[in-house]
Amino acid sequence: MLLGVSFLCLSCLAVFSQSQDQASLSRSNDPNGRCVYTFTVVNPQESSCPQGSTKSPTDEVLTRLTLLEALVSRLIGGEKGGTGSGGLRHNEENLQEAYAQVTRERNQLQLDQERLNTQVQKLQSTVAELRQEAERLQQRPCEQTHTSDPRYHLENISYQEMKAEVKKVPASHLLPEGNYTLSGCGELLSVGDPVLHRKADAITGKYGVWLQDPDPRGPYYTKKTVWRIDSVGKEVRQLFVYEDMDQFSKGFPMKVLVLPEPVESTGATIYQGSLYYQRRRSRTLLRYNLTSESLASRLDLPHAGFHGQHPYSWGGYTDIDLAADEQGLWAIYSTSKAKGAIVVSKLDPASLEVKRSWKTKMRKNSVGNAFMMCGRLYTVASYTTPNTTINYMFDTATNEGQAIAVPFVNRYRYNSMVDYNHAQRKLYAWDNFHMVTYDVRLGWAG
Repeated sequence: MLLGVSFLCLSCLAVFSQSQDQASLSRSNDPNGRCVYTFTVVNPQESSCPQGSTKSPTDEVLTRLTLLEALVSRLIGGEKGGTGSGGLRHNEENLQEAYAQVTRERNQLQLDQERLNTQVQKLQSTVAELRQEAERLQQRPCEQTHTSDPRYHLENISYQEMKAEVKKVPASHLLPEGNYTLSGCGELLSVGDPVLHRKADAITGKYGVWLQDPDPRGPYYTKKTVWRIDSVGKEVRQLFVYEDMDQFSKGFPMKVLVLPEPVESTGATIYQGSLYYQRRRSRTLLRYNLTSESLASRLDLPHAGFHGQHPYSWGGYTDIDLAADEQGLWAIYSTSKAKGAIVVSKLDPASLEVKRSWKTKMRKNSVGNAFMMCGRLYTVASYTTPNTTINYMFDTATNEGQAIAVPFVNRYRYNSMVDYNHAQRKLYAWDNFHMVTYDVRLGWAG
């Protein structure tokens, strides 16, 4: 019986080796003194084994051969140790079990051989098809594009030099005449990408106000002076002063002013040597003279909502937003009478009195922010969407509003302040700890 099992093992090895060009069978003793058979097959289709975590078919075969070797060793050991009728019966059962397992392994090896042969045939067929396609493409001539222009007829021409005709155009002609202005007023045509100048390094700087005065007054400060207020906190009173943009970027203030009244949110602005801001938890507007460092004016904005009644969509008690442009000082807010729609009022810079008001059709809590430019109100659709738009414009000169779509980027996804500086021709913004500017282009659409 033992000899039968041995011949059956050898027959299993022979089945797998029928499709191989080279094979070898070696026999040696392992460290325990047992006889170990080693069967080696060279695959003519692969120069090296592919890497990966999945076992190759050869590895699977070697695993099964190892199992067969273990079975043979167990059978030999059982034959030597079995005595008496009980031992013989036990050995016979073991032999039958081993024979059944070897038979299953032989059948599995035959199936593996057939599967591998099928895969090899498919690969050989694919390679043959690709070779035929490559030969067909090599034999096909390149298609020529014909044109009626005689300069491109290549008959009887062995070489032709192609020359580009270059026409110099003045830079002033690259933009349509009358549609773009480097100075003066016009409609907003485009907004550039944000340019980062500084990032706040404390939680109080998640949102705030930072500006330069477009029309400074007094002997101490210039258009280069940078002003900053971190707006997170219950009693916001500190006004940081920087000599210029370079010192601002480095974080080196030349002075810190303490305001006499606390600031509400991010609606403050700097204009003609004064800081204009809303007093905390009230509709009171304050003018703080930057030269004398004292309050110069105080006035309630009539009927204005405050402390969360009519804020921008991001909240933050942004009910009253003060702004300055080429035409003066403005307040952007809403009232109960306006039912949440944006109201724009022109203010007297000295007394803070309302000169004139306009009611728009855009709800204040539906937009992320707003600013004034050339007497026109512009609203930013979202404060958090990375690629949003300036979606509405209201012209105080014509008392008419219209939907627009000027692309605008919230790079840091939480833009809590947008103000226009007509002297610098830029938008200033505070976007999630980041203080940025945007270049703008004005002109006339169409």
